[in-house]
Amino acid sequence: MKIKFNIGKQVRIGAAIVVLFALIGFSEGQQGEIAVKDIVIKIENIRENHFIDEQDIIDLMELDYANLKGASLSRLNLKEIEKRIKADRFIENAQLYSDVKGNLVVKATLRRPIARIIRSDGPDAYISEDGTIMPTSEKFTARVVLISGSYVKNFMTLENIRQHEDGDELMEMLYTIGQDDFWRAQIAQLDMDSKGRINIIPQVGGQTIEFGRAEDLNIKLRKLKIFYKEILPQMGWNKYKRISLEYAGQIVAE
Repeated sequence: MKIKFNIGKQVRIGAAIVVLFALIGFSEGQQGEIAVKDIVIKIENIRENHFIDEQDIIDLMELDYANLKGASLSRLNLKEIEKRIKADRFIENAQLYSDVKGNLVVKATLRRPIARIIRSDGPDAYISEDGTIMPTSEKFTARVVLISGSYVKNFMTLENIRQHEDGDELMEMLYTIGQDDFWRAQIAQLDMDSKGRINIIPQVGGQTIEFGRAEDLNIKLRKLKIFYKEILPQMGWNKYKRISLEYAGQIVAE
């Protein structure tokens, strides 16, 4: 059996591969020498929470040792700049990359608040969908359920409310309120006493609803819905001043 080698063809393929790698290397080298032409900010903000704008993100990117515009891409640590953007609590996620025109492009996704912590002895704060404690903003005020009372000071030193022993149960309650049209229309505020017991302050009516700790959520909300739909329409919205959901199997109204 005879084996024929097409040496000329192999040489041509090898040369083509060498040229291809050389072009890739040259292209990368050229890309590294490109100066930053502009900064393009793309904010993904489906729910229109305007806590932070394009200029705020540009400010987060600014370097101590150089101006971004005009800087060589080869001298920039894009991962480090991206990390600085992500460190802002209003920002859920961010990607930073350069395009073929020499622009630095930032794609940022903003966090969505689901509650606002209000305090008489310090600054307010928001709680986001993922539990992150966010500062307030002069640019925008979100219409969300309020949380007040002496207990909220326990949350203010945390990065995420889920770090607190009551955080998961409270987040479940806030999420349930936020996802349900009926509860959004009924519940204005959660007031937490020094032991973490919750009093619900409704949107309509002067009742104080003693919910207790944020546990047995579905059972208590089911009882409260019965009270709103079956008892109040018959007795009148101003009949009762105090409603307690803390006792198993019953609603106490006075």
